[in-house]
Amino acid sequence: MTLRFYDTASAEVRNFVPIEEGKVSLYYCGATVQGMPHVGHIRSAIAFDQLTRWLQFRGLRVTVVRNVTDIDDKILAKSEASFAPDFTPESGEVPREEWWALAYRYEREFLKAYDTLGVSRPTYEPRATGHIPEMHALIQQLIDRGHAYPALDDSGDVYFDVRSWDRYGALTRQNIDDMQAAPDADPRGKKDPRDFALWKGSKEGEPATASWTSPWGAGRPGWHLECSAMVTKYLGTAFDIHGGGLDLRFPHHENEMAQSQAAGHPFANFWMHNGMVTYQGEKMSKSIGNTISPTEMLELAPPRVVRYYLGQAHYRSVLDYRPTSLQEAAAAVERIDGFLAKAAARFGTDFGFVAGSFGSSNGNVQAFCEAMDDDLNVPRALAALHETVRAGNTALAEGDDDAARNALHAVILMTDALGLNAVAGSDAVSTREAEALGVLVEAQLAARAAARAEKDWAASDAIRDTLNQAGVVVEDGPDGATWSLKRD
Repeated sequence: MTLRFYDTASAEVRNFVPIEEGKVSLYYCGATVQGMPHVGHIRSAIAFDQLTRWLQFRGLRVTVVRNVTDIDDKILAKSEASFAPDFTPESGEVPREEWWALAYRYEREFLKAYDTLGVSRPTYEPRATGHIPEMHALIQQLIDRGHAYPALDDSGDVYFDVRSWDRYGALTRQNIDDMQAAPDADPRGKKDPRDFALWKGSKEGEPATASWTSPWGAGRPGWHLECSAMVTKYLGTAFDIHGGGLDLRFPHHENEMAQSQAAGHPFANFWMHNGMVTYQGEKMSKSIGNTISPTEMLELAPPRVVRYYLGQAHYRSVLDYRPTSLQEAAAAVERIDGFLAKAAARFGTDFGFVAGSFGSSNGNVQAFCEAMDDDLNVPRALAALHETVRAGNTALAEGDDDAARNALHAVILMTDALGLNAVAGSDAVSTREAEALGVLVEAQLAARAAARAEKDWAASDAIRDTLNQAGVVVEDGPDGATWSLKRD
């Protein structure tokens, strides 16, 4: 087994060797909880959930940290412009929803979406507001090492001095003189417009609850600083993988890497970034109306289908949404479930295998594993999965129980590895349900076969029509009748 992943920092696929044998430390950027989750958030979470599951499948113990940014300029702005959830015009006063209440409300929406789509809960999910002392300590380290300074205008801001760090721009391979100014604070207090805020002094009109005391004055942390402080607390100064969406490479991850390494921390051994989601080839934009949210997707398709769609592309590639995308994903999921249902009906609940092990004689299994080991190549892995489904259906039709059972084992473990069997409230047919359904359908098909033998075509057609109304499609072939579940 050789795991290989693409490292954004080196721009190459490298062999993955954990810092500590048998263990993997993974941090990926979670949400800034200023609004409802969008499809990019969920695609990223599914991509790193697939990574986590595969590392675990390969026998590694994975510690996962996913942060929650619960204090931010946009959160404060949305709070200022909001009404409290229980506001009614008749109540007279127009109360504002406090920033912390707004943040917590949206944090729960993210958790609901993650859970619905089978994204595993991380080992730790720290909030930025719970780690202010760690942020103060990191800022002081940077000041002491000559890489940060209090604002020149006494505003209470503290900035990272990008010119002091000769590797600034290394992650995204940019020249510092070609970069735009950092827009996260008033430039009047900066030595260089590109210097970014580590600490943001309190401003007039901001709520007192959004401010913490510090050696540099009351204020709140800068966005980039939060992640560096939290990952160091939970995973140490050197860890295996830092992940997030492609849009976070600059400035967020560039700044994270610079401030952490400038503080003397080795930081991430691998940087992994997932691609964006487009709408019929174009960037999604609310202003032109070409967006679709996870909530809208879940109104169009069951959770398992949505997860299949959002996780089917290679994690580094663009995932393009089209009006037929969920229908195509549903057809793929139904092919898998149709085989599982028929195989469960044939073999019952005693599959006779140990979870976590594949039969070495199954070439499709080997292809699946090789694909996942090779930079998490899910499209190739899915091709192996569907080839196994086809082989399993053929084996069932031909009465080759050994081959069918082997395919059943493989399909279950492949879908487990991809998280397709972990969706909350999954629409997948459970083993017990599949077995019961199979027994009932096979009994009806036996009665239909007897009617056809007696040339009682009316009875035969009536059984077929009853099954069809129940969502079961019957197909007659030279070796008898086969059945599958009808697509919506």
